[in-house]
Amino acid sequence: MDGPEMRMACHVEPSVPTSTPTSDAILETSPQLSAVEPVDRAQPPLDETTGRPGPLVTRRASGKRWLVIRWISAGLKRLATLTIALVAIAVGLVTWNYYVTAPWTRDGRVRVQVASVASQVSGQIVEVRVGDNQYVHKGDVLYVIDPFDFQVALRADWAQLQQRAADEQVKQIQSERRQHLSDLATTTEQQQVFAGAAIQAKAAFDAMQQEVAQAEINLRRTQVRSPVNGYVTNLLMRVGDFAHQGGANISIIDTDSYWIDGYFEETKLARVCLGDRVEAKLMGYAEPILGHVASVTRGIGVTDAAAGTQGLPNVNPVFTWVRLAQRVPIRIAIDRVPPGIPLVSGLSATVTIQEDAVDADTRPWLERAAAAVKTRLSDVVNSPPARPGCIPATTTERAIPVSLPVDQAQAGIAPEQLNPGLAPSMNASPRSNRN
Repeated sequence: MDGPEMRMACHVEPSVPTSTPTSDAILETSPQLSAVEPVDRAQPPLDETTGRPGPLVTRRASGKRWLVIRWISAGLKRLATLTIALVAIAVGLVTWNYYVTAPWTRDGRVRVQVASVASQVSGQIVEVRVGDNQYVHKGDVLYVIDPFDFQVALRADWAQLQQRAADEQVKQIQSERRQHLSDLATTTEQQQVFAGAAIQAKAAFDAMQQEVAQAEINLRRTQVRSPVNGYVTNLLMRVGDFAHQGGANISIIDTDSYWIDGYFEETKLARVCLGDRVEAKLMGYAEPILGHVASVTRGIGVTDAAAGTQGLPNVNPVFTWVRLAQRVPIRIAIDRVPPGIPLVSGLSATVTIQEDAVDADTRPWLERAAAAVKTRLSDVVNSPPARPGCIPATTTERAIPVSLPVDQAQAGIAPEQLNPGLAPSMNASPRSNRN
């Protein structure tokens, strides 16, 4: 098949795209069908083969759902943004209140009193009975000074006391005898001389008694004892050292005197009250030490008070945009120490004051929470109000006096006890020398 037949057979007319009319178009173009069989427009037309909504209806329904989902998503985003903003504001307010106005500080220190023990007599140390960091009780012997010199001094004083006693006895009986003689046997002048000699002898005897008492006390002081209950610390003394009178050579930490100093900023003093319950956490320990506010320091050093050139006040420049709050020491009395926590002077502590210790609130927790939030917001905007009656202007309380037992001299001894029968009464007859 060549020629025109071949070309005619191969020639194909281009196809014209046709569109399938929709149901609405069929109804509009077929009035007879719409009149004979009306169609409910509320019901979406179904596909004859699948029985499901047509593609156009499906696209419209999916478009509406997408708009609803998009609207809900946008609303949720706005709500989440608002929630995050409110949470951020609340966190900022709480953080501001916690770090600026809340009564707490990380600048706390454990403090203790240290007894510096010094010997009251001088001498060589011949015995040391304690070791470093050893616990001692009040009255325990710490070290011993060579007692030989003091024993010799005591025996010598006793000998002189016996001599003075004999002198006082003889002169006293002589004076009494002269006082009972008549004017023919003695004169007024002799009576006065013997009476004065008796008085001088008695005074010398009394003075010697005091020297004996001092010698006895010095001998006892060769044993140096602990004045407090505590731990021996930084012991550098050894046997053979020379102890000088009044020179401290051993230190003892008084375990009955521990306390905590919290250095609070001046902006937080309005929230501090005497008697408030305190929790102090030491670094390295989770359980807190419990205590209460005992006192507030009434003065701190002022650098501007130092005199400069020519005696004029030396005032440091202060920048108006930088003002550092001064720190005031607050003394915390320790009430309870958890087991296993050793108290060591100088340890760091985080001190937190519980304000509800004094002002107990019996309202429901919801009202208390609302009141607390209101108070915190007010403290952020305004300065926190001072709690009335917490820190009195003047303190009338007195500290409990602490005393240390001191040496007491023994009662004086009579001359007759030292030299019995040496001076009989003037009415006694002379003793015979005959055997």
